[in-house]
Amino acid sequence: MQGQSHLFRSAAFAAVGALLLTSCGGGGGGGSTPTPSPAPAPTPTPTGGLYTPPAAEALTVADVERVLAQAIAEAQARNLPSVIAVTDRVGNVLGVFRMTGARATATTSAAPNGVSIDAQNVTFPAEGGAIAKAVTGAYLSSGGNAFSTRTASQIVQQHFPPAPTTVGLESGPLFGVQFSQLPCSDLSARFGAAGSAALIGPKRSPLGLAADPGGLPLYKNGVLVGGVGVMGDGVYGSDPNILDIDNDAEEFIALAGTRGFEAPSTITADKITVDGTSLRFSDATFAGVQTSGSASFASLNGAAGSLVAVIGYANAAIIAGVAYGSEASGIRAATAAEFSNRDAFVLTDGNGANRYPLRAGTDGASNPSPLSLAEARAVLEEAFTVMSRARAQIRRPLDSRAQVTISIVDTHGSVLGIVRSPDAPIFGTDVSLQKARTAAYFSSAQAATELGANASADIRQFVPATRSFLNDPAALSGNVAYADRAIGNLARPYFPDGEVGRPPGPLSRPIAQFNPFSTGLQSALIIGNLGAHLGFVSGASPTDTPQRCTTLPDIAPGQNRLQNGIQIFPGSVPIYRGNQLVGAIGVSGDGIDQDDMISFLGAHNGGARAGGIGNAPGAIRSDRVVVTLADNRTVRLRYISCPFAPFLDTAQQNVCDGL
Repeated sequence: MQGQSHLFRSAAFAAVGALLLTSCGGGGGGGSTPTPSPAPAPTPTPTGGLYTPPAAEALTVADVERVLAQAIAEAQARNLPSVIAVTDRVGNVLGVFRMTGARATATTSAAPNGVSIDAQNVTFPAEGGAIAKAVTGAYLSSGGNAFSTRTASQIVQQHFPPAPTTVGLESGPLFGVQFSQLPCSDLSARFGAAGSAALIGPKRSPLGLAADPGGLPLYKNGVLVGGVGVMGDGVYGSDPNILDIDNDAEEFIALAGTRGFEAPSTITADKITVDGTSLRFSDATFAGVQTSGSASFASLNGAAGSLVAVIGYANAAIIAGVAYGSEASGIRAATAAEFSNRDAFVLTDGNGANRYPLRAGTDGASNPSPLSLAEARAVLEEAFTVMSRARAQIRRPLDSRAQVTISIVDTHGSVLGIVRSPDAPIFGTDVSLQKARTAAYFSSAQAATELGANASADIRQFVPATRSFLNDPAALSGNVAYADRAIGNLARPYFPDGEVGRPPGPLSRPIAQFNPFSTGLQSALIIGNLGAHLGFVSGASPTDTPQRCTTLPDIAPGQNRLQNGIQIFPGSVPIYRGNQLVGAIGVSGDGIDQDDMISFLGAHNGGARAGGIGNAPGAIRSDRVVVTLADNRTVRLRYISCPFAPFLDTAQQNVCDGL
């Protein structure tokens, strides 16, 4: 199996070989991009709801210059010439600066056993790493939480928290989130795309989300406005031990860049706990910064390096960011006609149109009873109501309301609607759609057939591995309803999760092979897309990856069922009409139990309101599947997990029991 995987990886990344010889420091950035002139935003739903939208703040050109200058000066003081990127909240790249002498490339971590596959031990332009780190700092954060790439590192590894003394604990709560915001995602807007407004978001990331320290969020007057990322040491990895304090030059450079735009201390990750563990924000402190913050960009530009174009992401210039919540940002308040909940936000095209308006299922040719518009509306509105009552896990102050993005899809993976709360983290937009599509796909009758017919032997082998593991020759053919939590059970490098010495789940890589750049089926499905994109960014290839991830067969012209990849941490359930799969709902942006609850109760309450649809019948849910281990111990898969006393308006317990 490893030999086949290695061959697949080599083929997928053939175009990337030129990266070692090519830098994206010059050349075109997709042509000049005019300043957008979007149509006036529609009149939003009246304010005065349960949420307060973020204030309208944005990084100016002078702000971006200040962030860059402060970071450049710190890099000079530390003798680490670096590439530094700044983005706004929705992922628009506002400027990329390459210092003279900075490394042209960076390389992802190798496999523990040395047999690197998927995205392990891959070399790519350093600009891609800097942008990915900046995007991560911006996308994981909000007005209620400030997360960094160090935070991301802590929550995506095989044990949580990652440390030599924590072996045996379960995996990180957002295990797999690094393979979101992918450059092939059909949800993410693209820089310089024909006919597009320049600053419409959310934008994609060159490498998904980063777990390498050196990416931090930026705040202006206490409002999240973007992120800064630094790539200088050539190593793009993660921190396997949170028990020590790293002297990470990239993190100090990024922190210096945030001076005057630093995250409010009350909401940084170290003030937030998950399962009793405090999260990490930054090992760098301002006490250790070696510069005063008085550097001038005008004096450094040209002397210390220069602004560079990055193909597919930026021109060699600084631009201002857009205020999140404006029509130009690509995310704005919904109108009453678009969504009834007065606090709702939607994705927009910059010209007033909702990108994902509520609609009925598109799958009537293969589904005898597709979701109706009224049913899709009921599920989304009821899920939004559940969210607005729920107590947040990852927001401060305590007892804040949960804020998430909610997506609903049909059995083809077509989007039937996306809605979000005003201050939900941006990363959850793409992830909620990944989760919904994952639940629909693995619960469908077509999963085994489509995966088993894939051109990649590596992808094909996951089907017999799953059937053997579950002792079910019909597995993945529609006989079980899989929530994303169950798919996550099967996609961990230990089964049961965290129990050292156990074999991997059938959708995972073995632990000797595993690291965050190679998770199993999740990474195998998109590695060709990632390789094609990195070849494009480097200039080695004139062709970018399509705006559709995976090599699954089309279910409609130009569309497959997993257009933005799969996700393997909780927060989705399939939707049924009786025993018939008709779609799925995905939720992301808060704690995983909160995401589970909002999706599960949203499907239940929406079904009760609309009549005829709802959660999967209990008899076919994945928590009825029992796996017998080699020592004859039995382990039951999970379906969902709802938090205790989750609501702010009632002390009700066990809110998901019996449904």
